[in-house]
Amino acid sequence: MIVSCLFTLLSHWYRNPLQIFAYLSGVALATALWSGVQAINHEAKVSYRAAAQTLGEGQYNLIRPKQDKTISVVDYVNLRKSGWLVSPVVDGYFDNVRLLGMDPLTLPSSFLFANANLTSSISGNDFFELLMANENTSKNFGPNIKVIVDKNVAPGMAVGDISLVQRLLNKNSISYLIVNPTQPLEQTELEEIAPHLAIINTEQMTNISQLTDSFHLNLSAFGLLSFAVGLFIVHSTIGLAFEQRRAMMRSMRSMGVSIRTLIISVTTEMMILAMIGAVFGIVLGYLIAGLLLPDVAATLRGLYGANISGTLQLRPDWWLSGLVIALLGTGVAMSSQIWQITKLPILASAKPRAWMVVTTSYFTLQMKASVVLLTLGSIFAILIDGLVAGFALLGALLIAAAIALPAFLAWCLRKLQKSANTPLWDWFWADTRQQLPGLSLALMALLLAVSANIGVSTMVSSFRLTFISFLDQRLAPELFLQVASKDQSSELNTFLSERGIEVLPLMSVETVISKQPAELFGIKIGDTYRENWRFLDAVENPWDRVQLGKAIIVNEQFARRADLWVSDRVNISPDFTLPIAAIVGDYGNPKGQVIVNEELFSNLFPQLYPARFGIRTDNPAELQSQIINQIGIDKNSIIDQKSLKAFSMEVFERTFLVTSALNVLTLGVASFAILMSLLTLADRRIPQLSPVWALGLTRSQLGKLELVRAVLLALFVVIFSIPTGLVLAWVLLNVINVKAFGWQLPMFLFPFEYLKLGLYAVCAAFLAATWPSLRLIKTPPSDLLKVFASER
Repeated sequence: MIVSCLFTLLSHWYRNPLQIFAYLSGVALATALWSGVQAINHEAKVSYRAAAQTLGEGQYNLIRPKQDKTISVVDYVNLRKSGWLVSPVVDGYFDNVRLLGMDPLTLPSSFLFANANLTSSISGNDFFELLMANENTSKNFGPNIKVIVDKNVAPGMAVGDISLVQRLLNKNSISYLIVNPTQPLEQTELEEIAPHLAIINTEQMTNISQLTDSFHLNLSAFGLLSFAVGLFIVHSTIGLAFEQRRAMMRSMRSMGVSIRTLIISVTTEMMILAMIGAVFGIVLGYLIAGLLLPDVAATLRGLYGANISGTLQLRPDWWLSGLVIALLGTGVAMSSQIWQITKLPILASAKPRAWMVVTTSYFTLQMKASVVLLTLGSIFAILIDGLVAGFALLGALLIAAAIALPAFLAWCLRKLQKSANTPLWDWFWADTRQQLPGLSLALMALLLAVSANIGVSTMVSSFRLTFISFLDQRLAPELFLQVASKDQSSELNTFLSERGIEVLPLMSVETVISKQPAELFGIKIGDTYRENWRFLDAVENPWDRVQLGKAIIVNEQFARRADLWVSDRVNISPDFTLPIAAIVGDYGNPKGQVIVNEELFSNLFPQLYPARFGIRTDNPAELQSQIINQIGIDKNSIIDQKSLKAFSMEVFERTFLVTSALNVLTLGVASFAILMSLLTLADRRIPQLSPVWALGLTRSQLGKLELVRAVLLALFVVIFSIPTGLVLAWVLLNVINVKAFGWQLPMFLFPFEYLKLGLYAVCAAFLAATWPSLRLIKTPPSDLLKVFASER
């Protein structure tokens, strides 16, 4: 019985190929955008795991120089002789590949390279003359360098014996030392052996995967939004298919098919088709991910210094998730139609408006559900702290706006119908209201797409304005440079002071403050800081208090993570606390920062010296030349303000490339949803338009009215989308950004951008309606006359 019912139901798609195309394409598009984002995220996480295995990130304490960039071999030998079980690492770049030189004999066993000589087929001394890299990275080396391919090595990295890497990088020193967790019970203190070195505990280190979690969660949110927009196509097509098959289902019920059998048959049919669409979607998602991956890799490298693989692999984790979510989404989309089958009597389902009457009655219920959903989302965001709660509020906002849209449109159309002065326009508005249930899902998809575009564009543009202002504050000095030694630092300071040039020395050290990994800075407070820095919150005369050593300044990230604010006291060292005088915005920086005056910093860390300088000058090119020639500072250690701003803005723009691409894709999918809805509705429109045609309207006039209808509905959606998008932008700026990145951005409005985006949406609706309107214009009069030839 079920098989016979299944074949009967499938015959509908054979007679309506356009509908099955809409259904399959809806599932495919929804699955493609979701699985594409998941493929990128999964590839990144695999790269992070590989990097952690290669580098041992966050697993072992490290010994690094407090000030200089390298550790001498003499220091390493002294530590080993004093009982310190440490392993040397040389770290540097060779032709854009990060080279890591390690000693496999002293490395802890969990490192990839520690047992590589045992697991590799290469034996003997040859192993120590080879680099290990994955397949893609190995292509960057010439024929003179021997490379063994190991897929477990992180992308963009190559590992080799320390002696080989030192030769390739032309280095005799060591970058840092890995501290073995098992140490002798008695050993000399590090401060006695090498006071210029410091132990960096694992809690002081920044975990790349944790830093990038918010970025990947944002990507997943956009993927889910795109999936929801595509799912509206599926929901709309399923609804139209049920509407057109009402007579078939009535006949099947009349012949004895039970409700249970009918529901099982319909569910099986839809799931088979969903499976086919999902497979196409996964293939399309793979292609989309391949196109977006280079931009994602550039963003992660620019923002977090994280290298991810530039190629995709067909991993079961992401394509299975795409398949599962496609089937679950289809189940949700068809659930309301299944419910309608159980509620409508056998004969009622044959009436032309029975399904529409039931659907229209949902509008009031949807409006109530919208209010409830928005209230629950707000309560959830208030009571539960964290990024997930923020996205719950975001999702509740978008879904509430979407399900409230039909009621809003119905109200607008009723008002317009009441103000109609002619029978034609009275009919037009009434007919538009009648079409609203069939078009509502496609219009919801357009609402989500336009609202997301408005919200995200407002966030990005607000961020851009804030970031430019922030760069003007922070990059006030015309030159920035870094010295190589303490002697060079003193010589530069004397050179600039003798010429009356304002110099801004900067000392820094990575430490733990208030249980948070942070950078502690010592600065020389002068007019540049006082005139250019703007605070989010501050006490009166904050710079005076900091200059006297009675207070500190912290960035917003540190303040929020440590749950501190202005006037709260902070433990700078175990036995020394100071109050916060001001909170400064520090956009684009994932790390917490604490600022004290240079005298206090020198008292806390007497062995450190200023290694970085900002210099105020009216002639940066001439001064740069003098510094290079007279002091001998390498030209690569000096950068001018213009170049640094350009680099910062390039990183900023790359950061949002993927977001912009997903916005465009989402708007494209929404336009496709309108097209599919109008095309699938076109055949049902003939019985409704034929009487109007018979009363004197030409087919050309009817086609133009259909275009006007689509444009007006899109315009209503755009009007409703603007407040929705602005609320979305507020949530992104004041909730999501704060939870994800630790900073809150001011919100700016961009009316011209909203007008341009609204124009794009209306044009998309116009183009989507053009094909169905042309089909109507070219409909033969005989088809229109057939409506009157048979009883309906």
